[in-house]
Amino acid sequence: MNNKERMELAQWASNFAIKKGATESAIAISRSRSVQVEVREQKLETIRESTENSLSLQIYRNNKYSGHSTNNLNKRQLETFISEAVEATQYLSPDEDRVLPDPSLYPVDMSKDLKLVDPGHANVTPEFRVQTSMETEQLLRQGHPDILSATARFNDNTGEGVRVHSNGFAGEWASTFFGTSASVSIMDAGARPLGSFWAGQRFLKNLPGSDEVAKRALEITIKQLGQEKIASGRYTMILDNRIAAGLLSRLFQPMSARNIQQKNSFLDGMLGKSIGSEHLTIIDNPLIVGGMASRHFDNEGIASQKRTLIEKGVLNSYLIDNYYGRKLGMTPNGGSTSNILMAYGNRNQKQIIKAQNKAILVTSFNGGNANSTTGDFSFGISGQLIENGRIVKAVNEMNISGNFKNLWNQLIETGNDPYPYSSAQTPTLVFSGVDFSGL
Repeated sequence: MNNKERMELAQWASNFAIKKGATESAIAISRSRSVQVEVREQKLETIRESTENSLSLQIYRNNKYSGHSTNNLNKRQLETFISEAVEATQYLSPDEDRVLPDPSLYPVDMSKDLKLVDPGHANVTPEFRVQTSMETEQLLRQGHPDILSATARFNDNTGEGVRVHSNGFAGEWASTFFGTSASVSIMDAGARPLGSFWAGQRFLKNLPGSDEVAKRALEITIKQLGQEKIASGRYTMILDNRIAAGLLSRLFQPMSARNIQQKNSFLDGMLGKSIGSEHLTIIDNPLIVGGMASRHFDNEGIASQKRTLIEKGVLNSYLIDNYYGRKLGMTPNGGSTSNILMAYGNRNQKQIIKAQNKAILVTSFNGGNANSTTGDFSFGISGQLIENGRIVKAVNEMNISGNFKNLWNQLIETGNDPYPYSSAQTPTLVFSGVDFSGL
């Protein structure tokens, strides 16, 4: 089934739902195929392939709402499925905000080619996937004499689908994705530091090769040798660009309309106010050609648009979906993020490190928690201690703690080195006076 056929089926299903008594309906039909290969000790450890066809159905009946899904796309079976869904919805409690988005929010022009499909994806063979993983794993093992374990993975997927709303929206999408990763463990005086590197891209040609993946994974692991705790205190924190997105994402949860409406956000009432330093600018751009999270519309059919969420520390926008936007009296703008960019600085990580008197470079988060209502956080970390512009030792089993209301005001620099293998192109981030607990 291609997207043209899916569109015809979705329109039929939407009309059939209305015929059976739904006030409004939304139908999404998609197909996805994913393949994953994993190699360990030059042996094929895992090969996994899955293909899924699915139909999701949203029924709105006199302000009552229900959601349903099935992988049976037989029209006769769908008639029973849809009829029962519409019938069941009438017994739910009404909610006046349970309606489809206003048609004015739907995209007017989706003709721009965002180039989300690698035309060569169909030519990627099982032999290529296995060979790539084998090469990466072999290079890992050759990189250090004390390797305990090494694993390499290659995965790819392709998907396409359509979405139809009974109040006028109809859109389709298609995408490809390739991912590669490596992890390695090295014996270190009784300890077994484990490091890994991961990269993803829309197009295979943009994915780093086996040599680069193995090299990066080894570098990350070797830098962990000799790990130890150091004295507690306040240090300048340099956050590696690979993991900066993890910290940034902690801002998006309290920015959601759902958490704002339910008073579960430390950003409630902060729209138009400063929540961070002038170095904090976050841009959400879903229309980047070839972007990892690019799209013409979101999962509610709302038109994608570039928006500056935070500008020089000032909160410009919440993430507003249709349902909670109606409850808040705010115009929906999409309740999720896509491609994340920041305002970038003038130095890369090496230059930033060289300029530090004493700092800690954080290279991984090891568990922890954050409270979106209060802003309090505590995370385990590992990384390296920097003194006089040089990395002097690896650190581990330490925690950072504080409150995001303060932390984002402690951002004193962003690097010019956005991580290229993710939808969140975050650079190295530098924070002053962060509380580290160790010895």
